[in-house]
Amino acid sequence: MMNSASILEIRGHSFAWGERTYVMGILNVTPDSFSDGGEFNTLATALEQAKQMVADGVDIVDVGGQSTRPGAAQIGLEEELNRVVPVVRALREETDVPISVDTTRAAVAKAAVEAGADIVNDISGATFDDEMLPIVAELGVPVVLMHLRGTPATMQSLTTYKDLMGEIYQFLEGQIEKAVRSGVARSRVIIDPGIGFAKTHVQNLEIFRRLSEFHPLNAPLLVGPSRKSFIGHILERSDPKERLWGTAAACCSAIAGGTDILRVHDVAQMRDVCRVADALWRS
Repeated sequence: MMNSASILEIRGHSFAWGERTYVMGILNVTPDSFSDGGEFNTLATALEQAKQMVADGVDIVDVGGQSTRPGAAQIGLEEELNRVVPVVRALREETDVPISVDTTRAAVAKAAVEAGADIVNDISGATFDDEMLPIVAELGVPVVLMHLRGTPATMQSLTTYKDLMGEIYQFLEGQIEKAVRSGVARSRVIIDPGIGFAKTHVQNLEIFRRLSEFHPLNAPLLVGPSRKSFIGHILERSDPKERLWGTAAACCSAIAGGTDILRVHDVAQMRDVCRVADALWRS
């Protein structure tokens, strides 16, 4: 768990790692995301959903224009820019809540930050685009580095590990070092073990049980369990929207393991989960 003395300031909001769990709300402005594709892919519906998240007490709104579900195809750069930038710009006019941009492209990250985004959330751990870390350093914003193998189209065929936790740890450690060498401030690097990305149901459960093993990396830990297929596998629920309570259980486990940020779809419910879990597990 991060030292509570470690504080990140973003747009007048203080993230005091270790003191409580922060909620990142998922805003997929896509037609094909696994859980809510097509629901918020117009400017009006995206803005309405974001405003609801803010009303529900979200700490960060995460805007993404590229589906990362298993098997998802890569869209063109212009298409991603057209989906993401107008939403970020409109949302920034409405609220001072920190906005993150969920992208693996440096050009999208730059355009989104210029439109008002505050954080870059890269599911590839900055491995898909060699310009990502230099751009993040230039922009001076925090970056989330996630563990992934392959691409969303191929990742579920790449789940064989000799040492699951060791390999994820080494990848994240290496990308942290690369970020720092690129000029990113060490205090602005956040890590994510990549639940559901090139991992089997059993491997996801192992990661949850062993989250504390990432603490020596001394970086805020983000976990994204929301509505994931491993929950559906346990509950025998094929509809992602029927995985609310399973997500709540996973969030509790993540908090017990020292997670700092939870990336979720259901902000109001998971904020309540966080408040009770924080009272139970944080001093």
